[in-house]
Amino acid sequence: MLWGTFSWAALGPVVVVEQTMKAENYLNIIADQLHPYMAFVFPTGIFQHDNAPCHKARIVLKWFEEHTDEFHLHMSWLPNSQDLNPMEHIWDAMERQLRAQTPPCQNI
Repeated sequence: MLWGTFSWAALGPVVVVEQTMKAENYLNIIADQLHPYMAFVFPTGIFQHDNAPCHKARIVLKWFEEHTDEFHLHMSWLPNSQDLNPMEHIWDAMERQLRAQTPPCQNI
């Protein structure tokens, strides 16, 4: 699984997630990857995720409460809604490009 982020200004980091995305994994990615990206690219910006179960976990919401001066959490998407989630469109474009490569990709 891959985790990624983007803004109007730039693409953010892509993180390989070796196991199922659970609240603890997601929180580590938010703290270690998203936090520095947002601080650099879009300080005091709006962050939006799609209400997947790990996004709504207490430890994750508590972390965002502790960082309200840095993030404005916006959560109006439907849970796991691919049509309303712009990131899904980026993953789709990336997958099409990878599948079209000659020779085909052998690994990550």
